Amino acid sequence: MIKTGDTYTHEIMFKQADVNMFAKISGDNNPVHIDPEYAAKTPFKHPIVHGFFSGAVFSKVFGTLFPGEGTIYLYQDMKFLAPVYVDQQYIAKFEVQSVDTQRHIGKIICSLEDTNGKVYISGVAKLKHDIEFVE
Repeated sequence: MIKTGDTYTHEIMFKQADVNMFAKISGDNNPVHIDPEYAAKTPFKHPIVHGFFSGAVFSKVFGTLFPGEGTIYLYQDMKFLAPVYVDQQYIAKFEVQSVDTQRHIGKIICSLEDTNGKVYISGVAKLKHDIEFVE
């Protein structure tokens, strides 16, 4: 049973091959994500991970790890605060802000941070889970 104040973390590293695959799947083939020569001429200096691909770690965790199977994603907001790069270690952090046990809904604060605690993405999700969000 998940309750207010519970936390969870998940380490992740994005690979360029996965970024390239996301570009193909999403249709977002902006060269800042997939072309090192192009990206070198931008303020980023290197290819950056798509915002929605880096934010997809939240979906992965919610659907498979915390709360896991049976989760219904109701809402997500995200603020993209800094560029995410490939081959760097990040930590997705989650804290349960509130739980409505009657409706089986949890509100989760989520962030993507580097190992020094710099926040790259921050947001809030609302999830439904009939087994985990109960009294």
